[in-house]
Amino acid sequence: MVEIHELSAVRLRDALRAGELSARQATDHFLDRIEADNARLGAFVTVTAEQARKDAAAADRLYTLRARNGGSLPPLHGMPLAFKDLTDVAGVVTTHGSAAMEHKPALTDGALPALLRTAGVVSLGKTQVPEFGLTAYSENRIAPPSRNPHAPSRSSGGSSGGSAAAVAAGMVPFAPGSDGGGSVRIPAAACGLVGLKPGRGLVPAGESSGDPARLVVAGPLARSARDAALLLDALVPGPARHVTGQHGPDLPEVTAPPAASYLELTAREPRRLRIGVSLDSPWQAVFPFTPDREALDALADGVARLEAAGHETSEAAIRYDNRYADAFTTAWTAGVGSARIAPQREALLTPLTRTFRRRAQKRSAAQLNESLEFLRQFQRDTIVQYSGWDLIVTPALAQTPRPVGWFTGAAHGGGYWPAAEWAGDADGDYRKQCEYAPWSSMVNVCGLPAISIPVHWTGGTPGCGLPMGIQLIGPMGSEGLLLQVAAQLGF
Repeated sequence: MVEIHELSAVRLRDALRAGELSARQATDHFLDRIEADNARLGAFVTVTAEQARKDAAAADRLYTLRARNGGSLPPLHGMPLAFKDLTDVAGVVTTHGSAAMEHKPALTDGALPALLRTAGVVSLGKTQVPEFGLTAYSENRIAPPSRNPHAPSRSSGGSSGGSAAAVAAGMVPFAPGSDGGGSVRIPAAACGLVGLKPGRGLVPAGESSGDPARLVVAGPLARSARDAALLLDALVPGPARHVTGQHGPDLPEVTAPPAASYLELTAREPRRLRIGVSLDSPWQAVFPFTPDREALDALADGVARLEAAGHETSEAAIRYDNRYADAFTTAWTAGVGSARIAPQREALLTPLTRTFRRRAQKRSAAQLNESLEFLRQFQRDTIVQYSGWDLIVTPALAQTPRPVGWFTGAAHGGGYWPAAEWAGDADGDYRKQCEYAPWSSMVNVCGLPAISIPVHWTGGTPGCGLPMGIQLIGPMGSEGLLLQVAAQLGF
C-alpha cells in the first residue's frame, strides 16, 4: 500500500478534495514524518503541531459543510506544507536564522502565508534558513544545520535548505521557497528536486526587506514539475499570470493570463526550442573556477535529454561585465546593513553577516545607487544576448552538494555551532559560495524565470549517489514553458 508521503502533491490534492483522505489524516502523517526524521536532518526549526491539527480539523469541517450544501473547496484544501523561517506566520516566532535578533511571535501573516492560507493549506511549521537568508547553505547559530536527505553529511543548500530537505525527505509534499540569488534553485539541485524561480513581479516576495535591486521572488520546491505547477497556480492569481513566450527587457512584466493553468500546461508538449548551452558566469573574472566533472556530466546528460526530446542545442557564448561581482554584492548585502540589531547583540551575528553588515553601513547612498544602475544595464545587456535562443541551459551547480560546515570551516558533529567554532573567514566563505553556484544570481538581477531539474545522479541511477541538475533560463513569462520542458524530460 502506498504511504501518504509517497503520493505526488497532485495526487494528494485529489485525494483530499475527493474525501479519500481527511486533512487531519494527512497532517498527522506528515507530523509523524517530521518527528521521526527531523532530529537527523534539521529541516524544521519550529513545528506547530497543535495549530496544524486545529487548522486541519477546520479544513475537514469545511469539507463536510461543502459536501452537504454544495460549493467549491479552496485549490489546496488541506494540503500540508511549511514556510521558511524568514517569513512571518501569525503566532509563530520568526528567527530569521539569527541569534542576534529578538525572537518574538509574529502578529500577522506575511504576504506568502496569507496567500496560501486562502488557498487552503495547513502549515506544519518553519524551516531552517541561513542568517537573514544570505548564504547558499542553511547553517546558523540557533538550531542544527539543515542536512541533505540523500547524504546527511552534506548540506541541503540555501537559503531554502530546510524546505528542500523537508520535501526531499517526505516531511511535506511541496513547499514555497524564496530566491534572491539562487535560494530556490540551489537547494533544489542539492536535494534532487524541481525548483522554479518565477520572473520578477509574478509572485509576492513576502519576506524580502532591504532589497533595492528587486532580486527576491517566491517559488515552488517540489518532487516533479506537475507538483511545482500545482503550487505555482496557488501562488499566482489568475489575472497576474504571464503569457508563455518572448518578452523584451523593457516590456511590462505582468501581462494577460494564459489560457490554461500551469498544471494544465505541464500535460502539453512544448514547441521545438532553440537552446543555448553555456558555462559562462559573471563570477568567473573575480573568482576563476573549474566546474566539477559531476557538474559537466549533469550538463551533458541534460543536453542529451533535451536533444532526444527534439530540441536544438548550440553553444551560447555570453559576455558578462567584470564589474558584476562588486555591484551584485553591494545590492545583495544592502539589507543587512539596515537591519535593526542592538549594538550589544552584533557579536552574535555569524562572521559573514557581521562583515558584510559593517561594509554595507560604510557605503554611501551614491555608491549603492551606482551599483543599482550598473545592474539595470547588466540586465538589459544580458537579456539581449539571451534573446538569440528560446532558453539557456547551464549546470545548476558547479560542485556536488558540499559537506556540512564546509563553507564556514567549522568542524561539526551534532547540534549547532557556538560562536567560537565558526572560522570567521567571511571572504573565503563568500568566495566558496560563488564558486559553488556561479550561474544563479545573474538570473535574479535580470528578473528572469529559471528552473532547476535533477537530471543526473553521481551513482548512475536515480536515488543512487548525489543529485546534480541543470538550470534552464527563459524569457519573461516563460514559467509555463519551463515547467513543460521539465515535465517533457520526465521530471
